[in-house]
Amino acid sequence: MSTTILTLVGSLREGSINRQLAEAAAEHAPDAVDVVTFDALSEVPFYNEDIDNDADRPKAADDLRAAAAGADALLLVSPEYNGTMPAVLKNAIDWLSRPYGAGAISSKPAAVIGSAFGQYGGVWAHDEARRALAVAGASVVEDAKLSIGGSITRFAELHPKDDSEVAGQVTEVLSALAGATAPVAA
Repeated sequence: MSTTILTLVGSLREGSINRQLAEAAAEHAPDAVDVVTFDALSEVPFYNEDIDNDADRPKAADDLRAAAAGADALLLVSPEYNGTMPAVLKNAIDWLSRPYGAGAISSKPAAVIGSAFGQYGGVWAHDEARRALAVAGASVVEDAKLSIGGSITRFAELHPKDDSEVAGQVTEVLSALAGATAPVAA
């Protein structure tokens, strides 16, 4: 049986290193793990409870919720913008947390990875994203972390999927995340 991990990338820029990191995750996923990226975050409007009803909810928000509901786990790939996560990721978490207590990520295993130019690789953003996921009801896998610093120089001429250290670390995160989806024996 296969585990599906839905990936949300916090950088909307096509050539972003974090998008490349998501590609590395898909390429280096362990056996029986499928990594699927939701590529329409830019189409999801800012969360507004006034439009979160069956008559007015935007299709992109429904598509995001359906993708999350159909996945076994969630992986956020986040850069760091001004010391925190990008608004597009926070917005996705807001949509996925509703309806309160029964959102698409309720009790779903989740992890955050990413890269940033600074030496700490976006740790502040990743911590903020993990906290928001937990408050939204996800089950954050605390041991599944990866923050890669110096992204602009480290990946100037090398795609993250071709960096053996990064490939191994991404595989470890995905394995931990997939392991968290396994039912607990009674």
